[in-house]
Amino acid sequence: MSCYKIALNFEDGVTRFIECKDGEKVLDAAFRNKINLPMDCSDGVCGTCKCRAESGSYDLGDDFIDDALTDDEVESGLVLTCQMKPTSDCVVAVPTTSAACKTGQQSFAATVARVSPHNDAAIVLELDVDAAPAFLPGQYANIDVPGSGQNRSYSFSTAPGEGGIGFLIKKIPGGLMSSWLERAEVGTTLQLTGPLGSFYLRDVQRPLLFLAGGTGLAPFLSMLEVLARENATQRIHLIYGVTRDLDLVLVDEIEAYTKRLANFSFATVVAEEASNHQRKGWVTQHMPAEVLNGGDVDVYLCGPPPMVDAVRRHFDDHGVKPASFHYEKFTPNAVVKEAA
Repeated sequence: MSCYKIALNFEDGVTRFIECKDGEKVLDAAFRNKINLPMDCSDGVCGTCKCRAESGSYDLGDDFIDDALTDDEVESGLVLTCQMKPTSDCVVAVPTTSAACKTGQQSFAATVARVSPHNDAAIVLELDVDAAPAFLPGQYANIDVPGSGQNRSYSFSTAPGEGGIGFLIKKIPGGLMSSWLERAEVGTTLQLTGPLGSFYLRDVQRPLLFLAGGTGLAPFLSMLEVLARENATQRIHLIYGVTRDLDLVLVDEIEAYTKRLANFSFATVVAEEASNHQRKGWVTQHMPAEVLNGGDVDVYLCGPPPMVDAVRRHFDDHGVKPASFHYEKFTPNAVVKEAA
């Protein structure tokens, strides 16, 4: 019997993955996994179980009334989980918290496989896991810093389904995680919580514009790997902006995707005036009209708050209205992430 993987994204940023059997309703699959999605009648009458299907294919079901789910709501992607039967893997946004559904964050253990510094700018942390966690490309995890009682949040830089997981971490002098990584030993066990976050790759239906600032490159590496596996044919352009020349890391990995993705291109931008880089300034100064495709483009943006705010202002000032715009901003110590 076929099974489909369903990602339930709650409004508090928690994501839980469940398996839904062929012909099974999402609500029933969730209950089977002890996740109490909102419901009342379970007969397609009240509309209490209304959620949004953000990707995947499914059968809406026939046993619901118009008052519970209107044609306009169907057109916008809303579904009744008491009726929805997936016919592929799906992502479903649930308009309530994970706690309200009597579930919560998932934790798992991983061991340090490699710590690779890149100049004085960033560190690549590679971890081995007994069972690779399910996540959506672009999401993040909280990593406990051993002996501190604290954690830090980092986006997965690897794609789902790989044997291990990786993170691209900004190196901060005296920073809690940076200091620990300087003495981290291979084989050390770490505790992680995740996946988390509403910043992730949606179904690709039009050209993509990726805007990365510094170690905000991490989620795009995950997305690019997934797109390469799927042989995506839409045009994809990445603009990778940093402060200094030394902050440009993993450019060879980005370059490799120009050979694996037929319509992928990228540009690097350095802000420092003393740089001899061929493109200097800010990402907004190196955003040609063709990559915006007259607004028929999905934009993904990840970087520090000033960059995210600058791009948003640029779009507003120039009347740019992408078909969809997803962004995530992070603080320098990677404690807080904000997405929309």
